[in-house]
Amino acid sequence: VSLDRRRGITLNEDGVREKFGILPASIADYLALVGDAADGIPGVPRWGAKSAAAVLARYGHIEDIPERSEVWDVSVRGAKTMATNLAEHREPAALYKELTTLRVDVPISEDLADLDWRGVPRPEYEALCEELGFEALLGLPHRWAGD
Repeated sequence: VSLDRRRGITLNEDGVREKFGILPASIADYLALVGDAADGIPGVPRWGAKSAAAVLARYGHIEDIPERSEVWDVSVRGAKTMATNLAEHREPAALYKELTTLRVDVPISEDLADLDWRGVPRPEYEALCEELGFEALLGLPHRWAGD
């Protein structure tokens, strides 16, 4: 599933395919190629959303995309430049993919209720703002712990 924060909905596999044009298993590859400004991922130059979706819909993962565009069996505008840029940026693209991959192998001893966000601890937050000189941020939190 994928959470669409702007629309406040959760997308299932069909919803992800409709929104992005790829399967959920390719989302980390997609973000690595096109970038993700919210997480500071620059992406690979000349890889836009539509072309990345078309290529990933065919090949699934960055590692499976052939280096030479001449052997791609999907037609995208600018394929030669895209292939060249991917070849030149394979190492950073692998890092971007790792950074955009949701880890599911981390052991968690807490149950779901323990992980529920209960708000900002007011005394600690206010003390930190005062210490750092960020008094203008004192009213920023919308939920205080214990309220």
